[in-house]
Amino acid sequence: MPYAWRLVAILWVVALLNYIDRQVIFSLFPLVRDEMGLTDAQLGWTSSAFLWVYAFASPLSGFLADRYGRKRLIVASLALWSVVTFFTGQARNLTQLLAARAAMGASEALYLPAALALIAHHHPASTRSRATGLHYSGIYAGIILGGAGGGWVGQQYGWRAAFFVLGIAGVLYSLLLPRLLADAPVAGEASRERFAAVAASLLRIPAMWMLLAVFTATSAANWLVYTWMPLYLYERFGLSLTRAGFMATFWLQAGSIAGILAGGAVADAWSRRSGSGRVLTQALGLAAAAPCLYLAGSASTATAVAVGLAVFGLGRGIFDANAMPVLCEFVPERHRSTGFGLLNFAGVLAGGAMATGAGYLKSSVGIGAAVQMAALLVMASAVLLAFAARRVAR
Repeated sequence: MPYAWRLVAILWVVALLNYIDRQVIFSLFPLVRDEMGLTDAQLGWTSSAFLWVYAFASPLSGFLADRYGRKRLIVASLALWSVVTFFTGQARNLTQLLAARAAMGASEALYLPAALALIAHHHPASTRSRATGLHYSGIYAGIILGGAGGGWVGQQYGWRAAFFVLGIAGVLYSLLLPRLLADAPVAGEASRERFAAVAASLLRIPAMWMLLAVFTATSAANWLVYTWMPLYLYERFGLSLTRAGFMATFWLQAGSIAGILAGGAVADAWSRRSGSGRVLTQALGLAAAAPCLYLAGSASTATAVAVGLAVFGLGRGIFDANAMPVLCEFVPERHRSTGFGLLNFAGVLAGGAMATGAGYLKSSVGIGAAVQMAALLVMASAVLLAFAARRVAR
């Protein structure tokens, strides 16, 4: 197998661990809430503590990857967040839990910009969306396992056990990873540039503002669903902790896996015929996703919610498979980690605000209404991408 595809397989495992470790706590919310005596708003803080630190760390993390080597940042990130995961299981109160989640955000921020830029470096435009999509399938699998598996482990062995096992597994893989990865050479220019100058140059690219706006809106919707959907199903439909965690994650991520496979193949083919092919692929994916997310927030049965989540996941997968490939069409190779770090900053910051805001809205309008608001953001993003594609075509 060529190294470019072996790289995707190697990083698939890292992406899997990345999202299991960050996601597992959401399916354990009822157990954590009961043991520590937390309110729903305080549960929302645990998500926001991760997301806001992750957001502010992402641009600098991307810059460090561009400057000092993406392989180094990937290995360091896995080792650090795995240690943090282990010690999350030691938290005894809200303060300690928030500190652990903040540390998780800082350490995990090092990974995704470096990993996606490394994949883009080793894959030409003809395979870039498919390679990115396959890597994202590890993320989606991690969300499924973090949701369903976390709920099962919590019921059987208590919520702390999940963090102990995951932390040890990540540390072991981080010891193996340096022998498996080959780095992209650090460009001489990138090794001398300053972060502020690089960020300013990226923000002078008109398309970057469009990418920031769309990434912000879709991330806000994603993190609302990630954070609150298990508890929403648990409380509204009276599902067990395990079943609620499974339904909130499996159907969404199953649809997403189908989306990244289809979206990657379609975008690679369409981009060979049209310069706007990748952007239009994203627009169509989000246009299909938005109405189904709205359905998930208003459905009267758990089955209907699952259908809405599955089709929302399909559209979101199509979008995700092309996020870095679209960025590559506008951003120089030596700045791609930094560019994606800026996208993460905007998107995850919005995600943290949405996760916290939904916690406060829960007692007034309910999580279902918050999900419907997020669906409107997704539809607005689809419209913006469609207009952007017309400009790209010209």
